[in-house]
Amino acid sequence: MASSNSYKLRCSIPGHEMDVRGLATAVFPEGAFVSVSRDRTGRVWVPNSSPDRGFTEMHCMSGHSNFVSCVCIIAPSETYPRGLIATGGNDNNICVFTLDQPQPLFTLKGHKNTVCTLSSGKFGTLLSGSWDTTAKVWLNEKCMMTLQGHSAAVWAVIILPEQGLMLSGSADKTIKLWKAGRCEKTFTGHEDCVRGLAVISNTEFFSCSNDTSIRRWLVTGECVQVYYSHTNFIYSLAVFPNGQDFVSTGEDRTLRIWRNGECSQTIRLPAQSVWCCCILPNGDIAVGASDGIIRVFTESEDRMASVEDLQAFEDELSKATIDPKTGDLGDIKVEDLPGREHLNEPGNRDGQTRLIKDGQKVEAYQWSVSDGRWMKIGDVVGGSNQQTSKSVMYEGKEYDYVFTIDVNEGGPSMKLPYNVSEDPWLTAHNFLQKNDLSPMFLDQVANFIIENTKGHVVGPAQPAGGDPFTGGARYIPGSADDRPGFGADPFTGSGRYIPGSGPNPGASVGVADPFTGGGAYSSAALRRTTTNIYFPKTDGVTFEQANASQIIAKLKELNGGAPQEHKLSEEILENLESLLLSVSGPNSSEPPLTIQQINLLWKASHWPDDIVFPVLDIMRLAVRHPQVNETLCGEAEGVQLCNHLLSLMRPEGRPANQMLALRTLCNCFSGRHGRALLMAQRETVLSRAADLATVCNKNIHVALATLVLNYAGCLHSQPDLEAKAQCLSVASRALETVQDREAVFRLLVALGTTVASDQTAKDLARSLGVNSQISKYSSVSDPAKVGECCQLILKELQ
Repeated sequence: MASSNSYKLRCSIPGHEMDVRGLATAVFPEGAFVSVSRDRTGRVWVPNSSPDRGFTEMHCMSGHSNFVSCVCIIAPSETYPRGLIATGGNDNNICVFTLDQPQPLFTLKGHKNTVCTLSSGKFGTLLSGSWDTTAKVWLNEKCMMTLQGHSAAVWAVIILPEQGLMLSGSADKTIKLWKAGRCEKTFTGHEDCVRGLAVISNTEFFSCSNDTSIRRWLVTGECVQVYYSHTNFIYSLAVFPNGQDFVSTGEDRTLRIWRNGECSQTIRLPAQSVWCCCILPNGDIAVGASDGIIRVFTESEDRMASVEDLQAFEDELSKATIDPKTGDLGDIKVEDLPGREHLNEPGNRDGQTRLIKDGQKVEAYQWSVSDGRWMKIGDVVGGSNQQTSKSVMYEGKEYDYVFTIDVNEGGPSMKLPYNVSEDPWLTAHNFLQKNDLSPMFLDQVANFIIENTKGHVVGPAQPAGGDPFTGGARYIPGSADDRPGFGADPFTGSGRYIPGSGPNPGASVGVADPFTGGGAYSSAALRRTTTNIYFPKTDGVTFEQANASQIIAKLKELNGGAPQEHKLSEEILENLESLLLSVSGPNSSEPPLTIQQINLLWKASHWPDDIVFPVLDIMRLAVRHPQVNETLCGEAEGVQLCNHLLSLMRPEGRPANQMLALRTLCNCFSGRHGRALLMAQRETVLSRAADLATVCNKNIHVALATLVLNYAGCLHSQPDLEAKAQCLSVASRALETVQDREAVFRLLVALGTTVASDQTAKDLARSLGVNSQISKYSSVSDPAKVGECCQLILKELQ
């Protein structure tokens, strides 16, 4: 196949009535692609065999009630062997289509503003970005997690090929790397909105920005190269299969082809905004622009348009009007421009522009290396010699109009400067952003501009694009020996009190239960049977061990040295001791609890942080008691208890308090009211708990793992996929820092319980890269339960 090594027009497809905002290469049929537009439709185009080497519309999709902003292809599956098409729109929705139905197969709702970017990953995972400043992960028609952290619109998202890594680019000028729902890294360097992202490999990616630059990054955080050539906002990127060369489009009317790190070719289009591009399997490039036309360019001579069509495209380009205020052509001083004879001198690089003066007209030309000549790309209007007396001064600059906008009744009015050469949607967006106004006003402001400037449009009369960027003897938690055993924490040295210490290392729950520790569990039993004794584990795991006499001794010791305003009376101490004996005794012969005792415990739990831990230990034991569980976790008091424990779990807090607060939460699961409370507060509780994975304390890690496990157990039989996604995310993130084998084991059981009997949860775990993350534990033999549990999970995720 002959190749000129320079791209030329293959065909123009006038398939949409308004701006073409997104393009994606389809899996089926071969050579096809999908386009979406501000005209609220999506269309599938297939190559035809006609002499014009063009494309035919195979399928039209409608389902959005507003502009369609973006599109991506969801890879084929057994259910949908041709793949699916996902589109995002200004109606805040994502529509998912098959290739043979005009209406959506289903619609994903959840974003609170325009969905402006989509990316698909393995196992049907879909990632979306929105003007509502969030990105969302979707699977099987459900939102699995929301990625929060950007302070402005998320304009670009992409899923990296491996390890469940995701990227988002935002109008806050940053790019964020996400793993299992958590922001792992923030990339800074761009000086304006990040508009596009493109994958190079597992470890590298490109970004483009309104700052007119393209950057190449390593996922480790380093920017390894910056590319300059565009003269205005850059909207989209696409990478060739070699992973090195790429194409870009932007607000400077151009498609640019980059080879070996250099801009090797610049193709101008007769439209101001070149919104999107995609590379077809045969290497051709499709681009969509603000004139509603899709244009396909090829370097294969046998697919290039006819000589007549190429000339017609050049003629159309030469008739375009270019306004110097866009900055695309630099600062223009007409009186200094040379005449037509300047075109006799050849250019020195492809895409170089040259302005010449022809009488009172200014014309723009671009050098074509492949043709060895200067091509006219338009007439320049509005130069310095054409400024009219009608122009209005605002903030030291001249404008055709300066509108007064009243947004809030009675509030101050705002000034909106506008030139007729500008895109009203772009101007409206910038105005709203500058004045910190809701994007909901976008259509209203843009239409106001259009209505009040009728008859004064330069270039294509169509409004271009809708969202164009748009501390010795102190208590030391964890001072336990390394004996295996569930939460045994035996106290150390001189009979000092250690929270959670005691001679009985946990309630007996059967010899085969790996949580009992202390030799009760024999891993050989597993090897003799195929039964999975690890997960799903649906009964709550609690922290039972107690030494009541030591807890009371420590409480009295600390009370003796407490400041006068915090001292507890003898009566209060006696009530707390009586309560402790009631809730930690082996049988029910203890006197029943009184509401007064429970209220005194709640009051005492607000002791100063440095002395409160023995009270928290009493609370940890007390919440297992049905009466305490109902009183403290019930509808009236439950949220207060939750908030108090969460305040003790602050990352900067004391490790003893963090651990005991976590253990108290775990023990709350032993009662109906506690379970209901913690399920209602799940998102907040798990988010705060997850932050404690970075605290270097194995007892905290075991308690954290147990909390995740208890949540997973409660969720096992429920269809709450977003909750399961949070369990997967927190467990996955914790496994990156947790070293203690008991904590690792419990996190593995939590993962196993979450994915057991739930295909969607399994798919999400795969897409998050859980398999590769946990595989290192499959060979652990000390303790054997870690390796065995890991192997069972990997088998589930096959």
